[in-house]
Amino acid sequence: MNIHQYYPVDIVNGPGTRCTLFVSGCVHECPGCYNKSTWRVNSGMAFTLEMEDRIIADLNDTRIRRQGLSLSGGDPLHPQNVADVLKLVKRVKAECPGKDIWLWTGYKIDELIEAQREVVDLINVLIDGKFVQDLKDPALVWRGSSNQVVHHLR
Repeated sequence: MNIHQYYPVDIVNGPGTRCTLFVSGCVHECPGCYNKSTWRVNSGMAFTLEMEDRIIADLNDTRIRRQGLSLSGGDPLHPQNVADVLKLVKRVKAECPGKDIWLWTGYKIDELIEAQREVVDLINVLIDGKFVQDLKDPALVWRGSSNQVVHHLR
């Protein structure tokens, strides 16, 4: 998996102070997407074990308390990202007690294949659906267009 950006302290992509990871790769290519630079799976830089370890350390850092991890992109549920995202999510669940995980995807929850569902079964909040420019509403919280749904899973 490749990533585009990692923010160790973020207050924009989910509630509270968070760690946010933007992954590369998106098959949806929504017109009006604010993050087109993340569409190609080979763009950005490689996601390494060192980066994974840093995310875990940042989530557990008591100097700046984080509520959790946000996964965006690109699309964390892109088929080429699922294995690495699943591994990261499992580590967060095991090594960062009390931290929540939010994930944004262009896929609808009822379209997910088994591997993608494995990830979703471990996260707290899923924001699903493609961005639709004609339904864009800046007043929406945590989503860009009104067709997207915020699923509070656990």
